[in-house]
Amino acid sequence: MTVVVRTPAAAPAPMRVKRRFLRCRPASQLSRTMGRCILTPMANLAWGKPPTKKAKVLQKQPLVAKLAAYAQYQATLQNQAKTKAAVPVEGFSWGNYINSNSFTAAPVTCFKHAPMGTCWGDIAEGVRVEVPNTDCSLPTKVFWIAGIVKLAGYNALLRYEGFENDSSLDFWCNICGSDIHPVGWCATSGKPLVPPRTIQHKYTNWKAFLVKRLTGAKTLPPDFSQKVSESMQYPFKTSMRVEVVDKTHLCRTRVAVVESVIGGRLRLVYEESEDKTDDFWCHMYSPLIHHIGWSRSIGHRFKRSDITKKQDGHFDAPPHLFMKVKEVDAAGEWFKEGMKLEAIDPLNLSAICVATIRKVLADGYLMIGIDGSEAADGSDWFCYHATSPSIFPVGFCEINMIELTPPRGYAKLPFKWFDYLRETDSIAAPVKLFNKEVPNHGFHVGMKLEAVDLMEPRLVCVATVTRIIHRLLRIHFDGWEEEYDQWVDCESPDLYPVGWCQLTGYQLQPPAPQSSRDSQSSSSKQKKKAKSQQYKGHKKMTSLQLKEELLDGEEYNFLQGASDQESNGSASYYIKQEP
Repeated sequence: MTVVVRTPAAAPAPMRVKRRFLRCRPASQLSRTMGRCILTPMANLAWGKPPTKKAKVLQKQPLVAKLAAYAQYQATLQNQAKTKAAVPVEGFSWGNYINSNSFTAAPVTCFKHAPMGTCWGDIAEGVRVEVPNTDCSLPTKVFWIAGIVKLAGYNALLRYEGFENDSSLDFWCNICGSDIHPVGWCATSGKPLVPPRTIQHKYTNWKAFLVKRLTGAKTLPPDFSQKVSESMQYPFKTSMRVEVVDKTHLCRTRVAVVESVIGGRLRLVYEESEDKTDDFWCHMYSPLIHHIGWSRSIGHRFKRSDITKKQDGHFDAPPHLFMKVKEVDAAGEWFKEGMKLEAIDPLNLSAICVATIRKVLADGYLMIGIDGSEAADGSDWFCYHATSPSIFPVGFCEINMIELTPPRGYAKLPFKWFDYLRETDSIAAPVKLFNKEVPNHGFHVGMKLEAVDLMEPRLVCVATVTRIIHRLLRIHFDGWEEEYDQWVDCESPDLYPVGWCQLTGYQLQPPAPQSSRDSQSSSSKQKKKAKSQQYKGHKKMTSLQLKEELLDGEEYNFLQGASDQESNGSASYYIKQEP
């Protein structure tokens, strides 16, 4: 039997959201706008399919290979066949993965660079939406109302209205998908609302049921899909020319051309690559890309292209498209060549190492080398801005109970900064010159996300936050050993919410299967034996006070930082300068 429910024709127009952040509308305001709600029997419709691309899991090369900074060296096809085994990922589901393990995902609001990251609003459990009804026998697509039971990034676990505590037909979907709509969309679009077959017998007056259930509830803003679309428009276009780090010589940049843009991630092809296989992946907000002329303006090394003039159709990306760094005042006390510090090794992102400032460039940029492993020609120096969250003052690792990697070949273990500075006749970079801001990032230990493997940046993988040191996150790639972990800043554009790959059409690398885990475990045993001889970090539970001569006449009290502390407040930083 078909029941046609009529409401007054002159329904009020849906409310417009005028505030900056999207707000969910009370569904009670929408129940009056349903128009004709056609309630009929049902059928099974296709819903919630993952991207049709068959992604592949590529086994990671051992860290001893020292892949280039934030990149992988372009291997030959023969080497790829030897070191990387393709594994199909059909069957991996974020929903099943989260449900079966009771995982929690980082909220979308943690990722300001991701679609909807700054306008997610108060979308939460209990919000109602209109979705396709898969529990029906009709030949056409019909819809029903569902409520969010659980959120995991962009993905939501939905339950059809009327199922109460029955979870038998719960399903996961991407809340930003094209088939998710605010309550009232069916009425304005002329689409039928059909109760699921399983519960069709429960009520005779479905309109009264819906009005009662939706009174006081929230739904998506009317312009939600428009906001999603707008947040997925990217200013970088194909054929734009940029300067990007040379993945084979970290100390210099090269010209590259944007070959493709996926979800804000750029596939850049170095301009001299005739077959377009010499490429580099990064996000459009990456600190590794710059406008044409940037290297010359700050005194950075630059590899001139053999191509004397631009190829047809190629054009320079406008400077305003690139991320701006904070202005610094280098007129007073500033970084100097030879100063020591601690830095994330761009060739091994799981390690924070003893490092030296090798050159001071303009506009606050520094060339840094890792002590004990630098190339004679300085080709592995790398460029960090003075405000970079990847460089730290002397003593940072000890205070925060992080293993500091000493210089290669340094025999006086355990490593002590005081002795090392005296032996090398060096001084530590002043603490006050480092970035002390700690944003309220919202991450917690154990949260799931999708993260770029920065050693092979074409890969976006299933990952977990395992440590939080103020704004520094330890990212673990599920299924891989800890030696593949990477230290990443909380605002890194290489971290994404669960469901980002499905939303943007990017390929997601799921956790490594058991066969890959066994092979990586056996291959790492030799390295673990060698690593066991290395200094594992001198962990102190009391505050560390560096002596006056260590910091070149200035005394600082380094407060003990709580390891794994989920510190989000900008007021609590890990270092305090004594007056």
